[in-house]
Amino acid sequence: MKTIIQSLRMFAVLTVLTGVLYPFVVTLAAKAVFPRQANGSVIIVDGKIIGSELLAQRFANANYFWPRPSAGDDGRNYATVASSASNKGPTAGDLKSNVTARAVAFREAHGLNPDAPVPSDMLFASGSGLDPHISPEAARLQTERVALGRRFSAEQRQRLAALIEQSIEPPQLGFLGEPRVNVLKLNLALDQLK
Repeated sequence: MKTIIQSLRMFAVLTVLTGVLYPFVVTLAAKAVFPRQANGSVIIVDGKIIGSELLAQRFANANYFWPRPSAGDDGRNYATVASSASNKGPTAGDLKSNVTARAVAFREAHGLNPDAPVPSDMLFASGSGLDPHISPEAARLQTERVALGRRFSAEQRQRLAALIEQSIEPPQLGFLGEPRVNVLKLNLALDQLK
């Protein structure tokens, strides 16, 4: 009986320490040191929340840069609640057919040759299905479609190309990952392009 009481006391103490106090202290510290990130890296435009830098949003209009495919895409928007990968492996027949269909659609939408290479991030969903970034190459390949959709002049096309280059984020800490472009931030900057 004595060991049961000791076990229950230990359980209660550890629950309070690790389940209440530790998360509370870490949350307060994060909000004090990194307030923007601790609150979800939310992007606000004209007093309205537009989205988060950390989550992809669906852009299907020809006037905008498209994000990478998402396993959580239901055709209307990205299902952020049920985010996950498709969990399909290299032997899954429908994975191959999905990737082939995405490649054909991307090439057609961008006026590329039928055998032109397509960046892999435009063919495969990310692990979470909500990656907000695409490769600089994928952004550059979409330039002509966006410029045509917006009826940009030659001067505006040059500014668009410069905007893409300015939007490239370097690898984290200079060596983790690859250079990338946040699609939501790029599209918001695109709306400001004159």
